[in-house]
Amino acid sequence: MLENLPAQAPDKIIELIGLFKADTRTDKIDLGVGVYKDASGKTPVMRSVKAAERKLLSEQDSKSYVGLMGDLDFCDAMRGLVLGDAVPAGNVVSAQTPGGTGAIRQLYQMIQMGNPDATLWMSDPTWPNHPAIAKSMGIAMETYPYLHPQTLNVDFDAMQATLSKAKPGDVILLHGCCHNPTGANLTLDQWKTLTDTISANKLLPLIDIAYQGFGDGLDEDAAGVRHMAAHVDEMLIAASCSKNFGVYRDRVGVMMAVSTSEAGRALAKGAMAAVNRLNYSFPPDHGAKVVQLVLANDSLRQDWLDELEDMRTGMLGLRTSLADELRRETNSDRFDFIADHRGMFSRLGLTPEQVLRLRDEFGIYMVGDSRINVAGLRQEIIGRLAKAIATVAG
Repeated sequence: MLENLPAQAPDKIIELIGLFKADTRTDKIDLGVGVYKDASGKTPVMRSVKAAERKLLSEQDSKSYVGLMGDLDFCDAMRGLVLGDAVPAGNVVSAQTPGGTGAIRQLYQMIQMGNPDATLWMSDPTWPNHPAIAKSMGIAMETYPYLHPQTLNVDFDAMQATLSKAKPGDVILLHGCCHNPTGANLTLDQWKTLTDTISANKLLPLIDIAYQGFGDGLDEDAAGVRHMAAHVDEMLIAASCSKNFGVYRDRVGVMMAVSTSEAGRALAKGAMAAVNRLNYSFPPDHGAKVVQLVLANDSLRQDWLDELEDMRTGMLGLRTSLADELRRETNSDRFDFIADHRGMFSRLGLTPEQVLRLRDEFGIYMVGDSRINVAGLRQEIIGRLAKAIATVAG
């Protein structure tokens, strides 16, 4: 049987990691892998996370299973973090998942259970795992325009025009903030307009919020999601703690269903428990409990907020520096959008051939669509990076 398995195409990010490791140049630059890095190029464990882990180690007295819905205190803490007081707490059903990816996978399965005829609409471009998971599950997909090819900012008019073609019951996948891979975000006014479109056309929003706190601030990054949640009948949310708590390998996420219907919430709760049971039964506890402890303890929470703010402002500084250097090197405003984008990523608008030149001639590694991880930059390499980009961009 095994020899009959179809060969799988290599994951482009994983393949890029291997190419970077094999490169013997000492001045090579990794801008491909989507993890936060500090000024020294390391992905640190946050102080508050370390402190919470010590507390958990000393106080935890059992390794028994958690329930099918996971740590309910964690789920409630994440509901508050993402939604604030935008909707009553009782209108939200939540379940813990293995990372934001797990939340997406489980919510896709719930969509299939509730409306197998729904089409899933996602931005072009989007995080590659969004369509990959949907394809593996046989979910019908369409895309809507998102990034304007010239300005490299959100092409909202084209986005709205395309989404007007979605049929009632279709699912609209949106990035809550810090769009991956582009870094181009919807404004709050655009969120409000989109909310009206979704309500009028009876569409179901599915929000993937993986970078809250990396853009304009915790509350600012969730403002659009909160507005939409307060003005639609139903919403699905996948949230990740990988980035803003730095717990990548601990796989900490949550799925939420927001509904004004008591019957709908009861059915959503049952469906969440069922899809969890069928996939992994009980979610892992350690990372979720650590996050819950951080959010529940005033001093740990404040330390986390302080460190998260340092990470956010550090990335903004790197964006401004790179945009300024590129303006000098190209004598144009072509790359000014980098300073306006938010989060870990920006898409530079380079061709695959130009990306390959950067790798071969300069040892600069980025994804083939020219997405760069801004958090992979360091101030001392920005000048060399800008010169190389200007050289290949002509």
